[in-house]
Amino acid sequence: MDRELSKAERNQDLRKQIIRWSGGIIAGVIVIWLLFTLLQPTLSRRDLRISSVDRGMIEVSVNASGRVAPAFEEIINSPIQSRIVEVYKKGGDMVEAGDPILKLDLQSAETAYRKLLDEEQQLQLELEKTHVTNNSKLSEMDMNLKVSRMELSRKEVELRNERYLDSLGAGTTDKVHQKELDYNVSMLQLGEDEQKYTNEQALAEVETKVKTLELNIFRKGLAETLRTLEDAQIRSPRKAVLTYVNNEIGAQVEEGSRVAILSDLSHFKVEGEIPDTYSDRIAVGSRAIVKIGVDKLTGTVSDINPLSKNGVISFTVQLDEDNHPRLRSGLKTDVYVMNAIKEDVMRIANDAYYNGSGEYELFAVNGNQLLKRKVMLGESNYEYVEVVSGLQPGDEVVVSDMTDFITKNKVKIR
Repeated sequence: MDRELSKAERNQDLRKQIIRWSGGIIAGVIVIWLLFTLLQPTLSRRDLRISSVDRGMIEVSVNASGRVAPAFEEIINSPIQSRIVEVYKKGGDMVEAGDPILKLDLQSAETAYRKLLDEEQQLQLELEKTHVTNNSKLSEMDMNLKVSRMELSRKEVELRNERYLDSLGAGTTDKVHQKELDYNVSMLQLGEDEQKYTNEQALAEVETKVKTLELNIFRKGLAETLRTLEDAQIRSPRKAVLTYVNNEIGAQVEEGSRVAILSDLSHFKVEGEIPDTYSDRIAVGSRAIVKIGVDKLTGTVSDINPLSKNGVISFTVQLDEDNHPRLRSGLKTDVYVMNAIKEDVMRIANDAYYNGSGEYELFAVNGNQLLKRKVMLGESNYEYVEVVSGLQPGDEVVVSDMTDFITKNKVKIR
């Protein structure tokens, strides 16, 4: 039959049960801790870009998008309406000054030019005819004046003789009066003729000037036509790269239409765009930084287009080193235009996390883990971002991409 256990035996069994239960609980806690540790995200510090908070100066800048463009592009337009009959160069060719690029049909333009040459000769002949006509008329009037002066001198002599005869009693007073009247009429007629001659000289001079001016104006137009005709023989005005040419033989081209583009691909500039809300923060002469990968090129804002298009304004950056080997036409860049200086502010390194002033959630280093922290950030430039609040000098924060951990508040690092 069963024997009743003693109190000592019952206590011993209870201790064994407590030990078993305690061991199970401890083992469970250890397993849970190990699972939590294994499931907790862990990063290597070497894979992170970590910036220390310090105090210093920030040369505030505004960020803009940019595109590398040739330092100059010259568009060659057709000076006349014509059609393409030959193409001598293709896109990408290097051309020297004076090299022919393409040929236009100039038959109609040359015919019109020859007609203008005939008109020039006609105007020249009309000018010479005017000279001859005026000289002939003035010569005739001058001869008449000489005759009138001789006639006046004869009548003056007759008047003196008649007065002399009258003083001797051989003449009459009526004859004297008649001679005086004839003399005075001739003198008035001579004065009128002399005035007509003077007026005719002035008129001839004006007419000659008008004809000469008409001829000079026509010759200027003729020279312009000749220049247009020469320009229609499409040639390169300088040494450059032909980046575009209309190579459709037989195609009609309108006056002023583009037929070729020349570019200097040894020197470059950057064409930037920025929202028009920042238009008051850039100015001609502002210092600019252009980032191409890890390279940073310095430059100056040389031109701003004040007209807003689709909410953006455009500007041009003249680079200090415009022949840098990384520059390629059409290459996209980031442009930072400096516009102010802030002294003695907290700052951290600028990176992809920053997209303007405001509140951010950044991971701060705390021993062997990262803790999410709310941080208020302010102005920036291409190197630093201003820390308004949420961090202290000496703190370390992750500035690399942490998008994969956006829902985590804590991340382990090793």
